[in-house]
Amino acid sequence: MRKSLTSMFLAGLATVLPPSPLVAEDAAVPATPVEIVAAAPRSDWAGIAPSDLVVMDLAPDTRGQPRRVVIQLMPAPFSQGWVGNIRKLVAAHWYDGIAVVRVQDNYVVQWGDPDGEVPGKAKALPAGLMAVPESDYVSVYAEPSQAGIEPPMAGQPESLARNGMHPPLVKVRLLDQPLPRDSYASFTGHSESGWPIALDGSKIWPVHCYGMVGVGRNIAPDTGTGAELYAVIGQAPRQLDRNIALVGRVIEGIEHLSSLPRGTGPLGFYQTADERTPIVSVRMGDKVPDLPAYEYLSTESGSFAAYADKRANRKDEFYIQPAGGVDVCNVPVPVRRAGAEMKAVGK
Repeated sequence: MRKSLTSMFLAGLATVLPPSPLVAEDAAVPATPVEIVAAAPRSDWAGIAPSDLVVMDLAPDTRGQPRRVVIQLMPAPFSQGWVGNIRKLVAAHWYDGIAVVRVQDNYVVQWGDPDGEVPGKAKALPAGLMAVPESDYVSVYAEPSQAGIEPPMAGQPESLARNGMHPPLVKVRLLDQPLPRDSYASFTGHSESGWPIALDGSKIWPVHCYGMVGVGRNIAPDTGTGAELYAVIGQAPRQLDRNIALVGRVIEGIEHLSSLPRGTGPLGFYQTADERTPIVSVRMGDKVPDLPAYEYLSTESGSFAAYADKRANRKDEFYIQPAGGVDVCNVPVPVRRAGAEMKAVGK
């Protein structure tokens, strides 16, 4: 049986909206997720602000070809203390000259200061970085019984409270999960700004899907500053959710990270300087003159609903048995250069 998609508003008051209509079994409907995305009207695409992009240029490859990785930073209410730190580190050009220090197969690529834990040799961090508490791994929204409470709401992320902010309205499209439920949360879905999320009780958090970018840290209570980052290059390590801060996702150039040689030491760390890939420069997107514009398929659009439904209920010339459900990480939000056609969104 096919599963529907449901929309919810999550903030001071949670209001359930009517279910999205199922995709009609019609010959006119595109048969595959790729075809649905390709047929999406321009009005279903939403622009990504260049000021929310981090552009990381690695040293050229062995053939002299440039290697650029473009990362979209996560919006409020998620991880804003760490995101603010990253903006400060980029503005100070702190990332320039560091390196990729770890590549663990089917797991992560990690970059940072190779001498970051060597006394007297670590690169000095810029002033003003926030020490973000563990409680900010999740965001909290009020239950319906708390309707009418004035911001700042009780239980909001601590770093936002310190800045006199409160969580904005978060609209979430939930994937109606078949039994058994998601292994890591009661519900999963996508925020209206196009990010994979999970919910449990009154808590909401981003999840570790392929290409997501997180903050390296030491043993708790350390939560990391953002000076050390990683990108997921393997099967979604969802056990990391709520244990490490997620701050963004790679929207272009993930192949420059996933194709790097695997580390030779424990946990995929490189053992010699020659194995590392230098990072030449890191800039915010609005400071890069040749950066193209990017856009994502709005998770509030009918095209996205049809795309997600087809991911869960594929039946065509190739697929014999519809799955009847789908993991949130198997519904990657399509991102493209503005005005361009999607190359692929998986089969």
